[in-house]
Amino acid sequence: MLSMKRLIAIFLIIAGISASAVAVDLRYVDAEDLTVVNRAQERDTTFARLNAANYPELPAKVAEYSNHSTGLAVAFRTDSRNIGAKWTTSSICAGANRTLLSVAGLDLYILRDGKWIAAGVGKPTDPASSSATLVASMDGEMHDCLLYLPLWAKIETLEIGVDDGAVIEPLPNPFGPRVVFMGSSITHGASAGRPGLTYPSRIQRATGWEIPNLGYSGLCKLEPFYARIVADTDADAFVFDGFSNPKAEEIDARLQEFVDIIRAAKPGVPLIFIQTEVRETGNFDLKKRDFEARKRAASRAGMKRLIDAGYRDIYFVDPGMPLADDHDDNIDGIHPTDAGFQRISNHLLPVLRSILFSYGIE
Repeated sequence: MLSMKRLIAIFLIIAGISASAVAVDLRYVDAEDLTVVNRAQERDTTFARLNAANYPELPAKVAEYSNHSTGLAVAFRTDSRNIGAKWTTSSICAGANRTLLSVAGLDLYILRDGKWIAAGVGKPTDPASSSATLVASMDGEMHDCLLYLPLWAKIETLEIGVDDGAVIEPLPNPFGPRVVFMGSSITHGASAGRPGLTYPSRIQRATGWEIPNLGYSGLCKLEPFYARIVADTDADAFVFDGFSNPKAEEIDARLQEFVDIIRAAKPGVPLIFIQTEVRETGNFDLKKRDFEARKRAASRAGMKRLIDAGYRDIYFVDPGMPLADDHDDNIDGIHPTDAGFQRISNHLLPVLRSILFSYGIE
């Protein structure tokens, strides 16, 4: 027979579990009244990274991806002990190499001792409309918060919930110089486990730069309309994962025009191109190995031609995405896991800092 003390202990444990399972009543505020960071252009709509309506020439899929909330984050301050969210989404793009959390979920970070620390996630509960407790039972002190939005969906509405009587207010943009990233699905975020774990977002939190994410899964092939988007976008620097998607022949044909369009609008702004990864798909498939090797060779040759021709303020980081060395940092032979994204960001951080420091960007 159990002793009275043990029965009381079991009761308290069960009561604690039951209490933690009870939803906390929260007061919700519209996230549009808070601070949205990482939009590519000021004229963009609240939860779209780029307003595709400003570029009617975009192919349908590029326009769809432009209106996704990829890379966007809501910045706010609160002393609430509990933080929740309600959100609705449209244009969800599921995929075999994407988690549901990265596709349509939320990712909360809180500033502690000068570093953004993972605090909780908003798991999607419905394909179109979701609600979740992001973090609970905090200390009641005022905290700076950063909530990353879905990578593969458009947020239509977003409300953030706090305790009744708690303060919630816009956080002034906590990020400084603007460094825009443009590129492939790797930049877009496949296959990050959650929205804040892409390599551009990791670099953002490590540097304090504001980093709009213009990664377009499978679509960014140095076409002129991407260059026109960049030409219209204010930034202190641009980083291009521009060689992952195009064929070698497309790199040869398009690279100079791509740079010329941007350079005409952005003289003196550093343009940093990063070499694509060595893909695991070519480990034994000789045809794929040759295809990828020719792409990398074309990018090296193309960048050399530009630099030899006297183009200034242009850089080539090679290697740019050092995957494939240990064969365990991708999900499908192409797209990095979270460990792979950490590896890419660790590699790029000192290189980008060194280049941008020479322009007074810290």
